[in-house]
Amino acid sequence: MRQSSTNFAKLLENFFIQRLMKQRQVSPHTISSYRDTFRLLLQYSQKRLNKSPSKFELSDIDASLISSFLEHMEKDRKISASSRNARLAAIRSFFRYAALESPAESAQIQQVLAIPSKRQDRPMIGFLTRDEIKAILAAPDQNTWSGRRDHVFLLVALQTGLRLSELISLEHTDIVLGASNYIRVIGKGRKQRATPLTKDTAKILKKWMEDSDAESVILFPSTRGNRLSPDAVQCLLSKHALAASRVCPSLKEKRVTPHMMRHSCAMELLQAGIDRSMIALWLGHESVETTQIYLHANLTLKEAILAKTQMVKGKHGRFKPDDKLLAFLNSL
Repeated sequence: MRQSSTNFAKLLENFFIQRLMKQRQVSPHTISSYRDTFRLLLQYSQKRLNKSPSKFELSDIDASLISSFLEHMEKDRKISASSRNARLAAIRSFFRYAALESPAESAQIQQVLAIPSKRQDRPMIGFLTRDEIKAILAAPDQNTWSGRRDHVFLLVALQTGLRLSELISLEHTDIVLGASNYIRVIGKGRKQRATPLTKDTAKILKKWMEDSDAESVILFPSTRGNRLSPDAVQCLLSKHALAASRVCPSLKEKRVTPHMMRHSCAMELLQAGIDRSMIALWLGHESVETTQIYLHANLTLKEAILAKTQMVKGKHGRFKPDDKLLAFLNSL
């Protein structure tokens, strides 16, 4: 039996349990992100409406309140446009579900769904050059257990381009070594894919697995045997990038992140002449268009294009408007 559309608490509960977890089977990362969004929205709404969130009706959470909440997040909590859009995406997902469960509230729901995303600057992606990659891989002290783990972790990350969530979730059973060497992962949208390994990477990975604790199922455990957290991965990356910057000064100007390693893998493939569609398949992108960002960031490729073209020549001059109104507009 469907719950009343006015029972916001039950509707939200069903959205998480029935819609996200059971029907769509979204990742724990998505659950956490959506949870945080609604926790912030309910805390804000509680102050505005002066009543407990468990007593909210769907009609209480209207487009005006949500727009005010998003403005509050930007101005008071100083979140970026991309973070604002991520919060809005979670709210839209809930209201699309609410439209099915509470059709009587369709007018209000459509107003919420009509709230526009904010346009945002798209800076060029950061990636590591070949020299920077070599320096970072050489940074971990392989005379220690953690150094060997970090070296293999970095090598796998840079060669496969796996997402951080995929890397820290890897288990020994996800690695297939033999006639074909590859890693099996479940990526975004619960989609399975296999990423091949080079012979050198497979050899190093095999040695790491042989030397690992036989009781541990986690491929890259922490010192306590648990999965590495995102913060722990960022910490080890920062440590090794700092050490590598002593021999490769260009690293001093970069903040090396797990996603930068993924970008670096993509750029290596692109510079090797691999087609965009194959790179999208390798990285597990939903669309080939997502891979377009690497073309924009690849200055080497653009310089190669420039070298093959013969650009028209111009001569230096200065524009002088012959009208006061044009001169005024040009001065703005």
